[in-house]
Amino acid sequence: MNARNPIKSSKSSCKEGAVHIWHLDECVVAINGKKQWLWRAVDQDGFVLDVLVQSRRNAKAAKRLMRKLLKAQGRTPRVMITDKLRSYDAARRDLMPGVEHRSHKGLNNRAENSHQPTRRRERTMKRFKSARQLQRFVSIHDPIANLFHFPRNTLSSAQHRDLRNAAMQIWNKIACVAAA
Repeated sequence: MNARNPIKSSKSSCKEGAVHIWHLDECVVAINGKKQWLWRAVDQDGFVLDVLVQSRRNAKAAKRLMRKLLKAQGRTPRVMITDKLRSYDAARRDLMPGVEHRSHKGLNNRAENSHQPTRRRERTMKRFKSARQLQRFVSIHDPIANLFHFPRNTLSSAQHRDLRNAAMQIWNKIACVAAA
């Protein structure tokens, strides 16, 4: 386990030799009447890889997200799935020309669905007050949500209980370290 970031190391969805697919998507969040764009990257298993809040929705913003992803992941994906926004393709051509890009309606539902917990929290909090607050929230919330995200269709109930108990033990360690 990584001593610096137990959440990141506790569960890796990227196994050796596994197909590595990134689903990229953006959604608008209104903060004080101004549009901010929440850019999100999700892997093939539904784990959130990274989230970035930006004021623009162009190729430069997409390139910034991809650079951040490449730095954090340490490798390029085999396939990148996006919505129809052309900025992704422009950024991909510059940073990752060998990566296959798929852009079709319906393929990107995994990334679209990953926005839902943020939207629920946004309603609960009566909107986010600033872009900094939103970035702080998603950078903490998504790794914790990844910790408790299990592939339901491939697990027996006993395996699910074991994984949930392991996740709770890791969470208790993190909470104790944070409280100390």
